[in-house]
Amino acid sequence: MSSVVLVQACQDARAAYRNWFDSLSGKRKGPKLGKPRFRSRKDHRQAIRLTRNGFGVRANRKLYVAKVGELKVAWSRELASEPSSVTIVKDSAGRYFASFVVAVEDQTLPEVDTEVGIDLGLTTFAVMSDGRKINSPRFLRQAERRLKKAQRCLSRKEKGSQNRVKARIKVAEAHARVADTRRNFAHKHSTRIIRENRAIFVEGLCVKGLARTKLAKSVHDARWAMFTRMLEEKARRYGRTFARVDRWFPSTRMCSVCGVVGDAKPLHVREWACGCGAVHDRDVNAARNILAAGLAESRNACGGAVSPAA
Repeated sequence: MSSVVLVQACQDARAAYRNWFDSLSGKRKGPKLGKPRFRSRKDHRQAIRLTRNGFGVRANRKLYVAKVGELKVAWSRELASEPSSVTIVKDSAGRYFASFVVAVEDQTLPEVDTEVGIDLGLTTFAVMSDGRKINSPRFLRQAERRLKKAQRCLSRKEKGSQNRVKARIKVAEAHARVADTRRNFAHKHSTRIIRENRAIFVEGLCVKGLARTKLAKSVHDARWAMFTRMLEEKARRYGRTFARVDRWFPSTRMCSVCGVVGDAKPLHVREWACGCGAVHDRDVNAARNILAAGLAESRNACGGAVSPAA
C-alpha cells in the first residue's frame, strides 16, 4: 500500500474529529454532527485518494498509481488542467472510477431575458411558470420488478457462499442502473434550464419531513434535493441567478392573477377556480407564484420596489 493513501486516511480522520469538536462547541453551523465511526463491514464501497506524488497520467493515456502500476482508463472527458489529486473508487456493483481534482474557470453563458419559477411534484416532476412540464420518470418504480427478482434470489442464497456474493453484485448493479439513469436525467434537465433562463426560482421543500410520510418512497425516487443542488451549482458556475422561495409561501393556495389566498387544496384537486373568475392549473399556478415571489425577493435584496405598481 502506498504511504500517500495512509496519510490521506489520517487527514480524513483528523477533519472528521475537527468537525465533531467544532459542532459540539457551536463553532460549526448547521445540524449537530456525531462522533466519527468506523465504516460498516457491510459497506461494499471502497475508495483511496492519492496526491501528485502518488499518481500520474502517462503519455499513453494510462493512469499510473503508486504500488499498483499503470491502469487502462476509459476517459469520459479530457482533463481541464493538471490534476492535483485523484480518488479511485470501487462501488458496490464492482465498478471502478477515477475522479480527478482539477482547476476549472467559471464560464458565463450568453445573456437571455427569460426567468422561470419551478414547482416540483410527484405526479409531474417539474412544472415551469411558462406552462412547460417535465414528466416524472419514476425510475425506481419502473425497476421494481427487476429489483424484486434480484432481491428474492439473494435472500435464498446461503450466507457466506460465493453464490450469495454473485447475487449481491446483481442487486447492486440493478440499483446502480437506477441511480445512474436518475442522475443523467437530472443533469440533462438542469443544464437545459440553466441555459434557457437567467434566473431560476424553486420552492424550498423540506425533503426530510416529506420522507417521513406515506409518500416517502416516491419522494426518495424523485430526488428533488439532487436536482435543485445541480441547479444551484450550475447557476453559480455559469453566471445565472438561483434562489429558493420560503417553504411556507402559499404558492398553491394563492391566485396568480388577483393574489387572494384561498383554502388548502387537497392533492387530488388539480384545477381550481378563484373568485375573480380565473381558472388555474394547480401546478402551473404554483410555479407562477414562485416566480413572482422569487423576483420580489431579488428586487428587495437589491433595494428595488416589491409591491406592484398601482
